[in-house]
Amino acid sequence: MRLTRKRLCSFLIALYCLFSLYAAYHVFFGRRRRAPAASLRALRKGAVPSRGRRGQREQSTLRSEEWNPWEADEKSEQQHRLKSSLQILNKSTKGKTDLHVQIWGKAAIGLYLWEHIFEGLLEPTDVTAQWREGNSVVGRTQYSFITGPAVVPGYFSVDVNNVVLILNGREKAKVFYATKWLLYAQNLVQTQKLQHLAVVLLGNEHCNNEWINQFLKRNGGFVELLFIVYDSPWINDMDIFQWPLGVATYRNFPVVEASWSMVYNERPYLCNFLGTVYENSSRQALMNILKQNGNDKLCWVSSREQWQPQETNESLKNYQDALLQSDLTLCPAGVNTECYRIYEACSCGSIPVVEDVMTAGSCGNTSAHHSAPLQLLKSMNAPFIFIKNWKELPAILEKEKTVSLSEKIQRRKRLLHWYQYFKTELKMRFTNILESSFLSNNKGSL
Repeated sequence: MRLTRKRLCSFLIALYCLFSLYAAYHVFFGRRRRAPAASLRALRKGAVPSRGRRGQREQSTLRSEEWNPWEADEKSEQQHRLKSSLQILNKSTKGKTDLHVQIWGKAAIGLYLWEHIFEGLLEPTDVTAQWREGNSVVGRTQYSFITGPAVVPGYFSVDVNNVVLILNGREKAKVFYATKWLLYAQNLVQTQKLQHLAVVLLGNEHCNNEWINQFLKRNGGFVELLFIVYDSPWINDMDIFQWPLGVATYRNFPVVEASWSMVYNERPYLCNFLGTVYENSSRQALMNILKQNGNDKLCWVSSREQWQPQETNESLKNYQDALLQSDLTLCPAGVNTECYRIYEACSCGSIPVVEDVMTAGSCGNTSAHHSAPLQLLKSMNAPFIFIKNWKELPAILEKEKTVSLSEKIQRRKRLLHWYQYFKTELKMRFTNILESSFLSNNKGSL
């Protein structure tokens, strides 16, 4: 009898222990296993209301609303970008970069290269700081970037073998300053403190850049690669390449993040033109055409007779608002066909209407390209409206009045998507060219 009771007690105790172990398993392990599914259901439930709230957001000007305007169209591309980012991250953390390049930004186009094309950050963020710097990894290359008034020849340490020097050669005073930098770099090369040098040059608007010829390696100099703004006839895609003008960073035009309102909101103006109108220029003809049939009432138009190098906070905001609130941005030729307005319009999803004519000077077709002007943009299939004469504008505006909002939305998406592709492609091309030239020359010197 006692034996039976002992067996029964032992059985109950064993059963209790098994039940306790089973309960503990579900509490500590089963909940973890179900958590992702529960989170996923919560996200799915929250997805629909969040989309409804988007339509109630106020119109944004230049700040991101943390939303991807291409939505499902880019899911596969986002996965590819994530994979590429992880690869780059792995390279940077493991220190497997093959090339270290320092960029000396001594012209405003350097900020377009670093902040807009490379999507790099600068410290400190204060644009008036004497010294600013940043770092980035692209492909096999580790980049560092320095800029600011304190970056002066001979007054900072040079501890790299490879340098990209960004210079302004647009006018005589700038050429004098740029030449000083090149002579400084020449001394570094001759004393073997520097091994490779490339130059990104804001060229002359008439493509009169003969002053830099003596420094090019092809002519016995030390500049191995030249990336030059405007349609220079020197461009051969071997050691001289075209580079975009970009946005007016010297006027503090910012990096613009795509937002829901930028893509989906109705824009109140058909077109815009805010700029300097020179006497007897095509810009004057444009203003006369806009006044015909009341087209100037449908567009945001503001003109001035004298060019101003700097903008006030108010004038900059008006200009940015005009881009964001217009379906089209009119881009008449100035001294050169290529202008900052083209890239600024792309940033804001406003289609550039570009006057596709050659201006006076030495710019033109090259051995590599035969579609001047704007050969770089055309070679990358820019989704712009190109016209030869502003007399074509009234018909364009009449057609624009019939375009539905849904068609405009798709067109804005295409433009914003293309502009991102344009910048990414330039970053990769630039890096591949540097790696191909600098690394191969390193092997040749061993």
